[in-house]
Amino acid sequence: MTAAGTDGATEGMDVVDLLLAQHARIEELFRTVASSDGTARRDAWQELVTLLAVHETAEEEIVHPLARGSIDAGNDVVDARLAEERQAKELLKDLVDDGIDAPDFDVRLSRLKTAVLEHATREERYEFVQLRAAQPARRLVALAAAVRAAEAVAPTRPHPGVESATANLLLGPPVAVVDAVRNAIRDATRD
Repeated sequence: MTAAGTDGATEGMDVVDLLLAQHARIEELFRTVASSDGTARRDAWQELVTLLAVHETAEEEIVHPLARGSIDAGNDVVDARLAEERQAKELLKDLVDDGIDAPDFDVRLSRLKTAVLEHATREERYEFVQLRAAQPARRLVALAAAVRAAEAVAPTRPHPGVESATANLLLGPPVAVVDAVRNAIRDATRD
């Protein structure tokens, strides 16, 4: 599984199809985390955390800046999505910090799921449809490659407050290294 959660099956897709596939994978992972236990739950949770982190970073670096200048009311649409992303990152960070064994994990996971899926629906309805209409098909395919590249170097944990393209580009790579070290330590010390 790639960090983007798509197993390389996205080659040749345009950016909208790639992001839609990731939204579907995110929804599937929420169901898996909620309905499983033990190692399966932990693995699905780690995949979900990583996918959410890299997905949002790539959108913030690639998709939202393009949307600002190419869709109707671009600034308003993007600002609303960034506010939603920050809220979801804060919920996700708290869940990561407290751990999957926290007594209220399932309740807070449900809140996070609702926030993330509502955000994804708004992106699909207000941003992605307009991007597809405003951009040539070849550019959308090229943007999918750019999203994959951004995800490859993105942080793998949530970092609320880093929702702008500039902040992601400046802070993302060093934070990604720190996240990789933390993940390696977690994996090495895991039961």
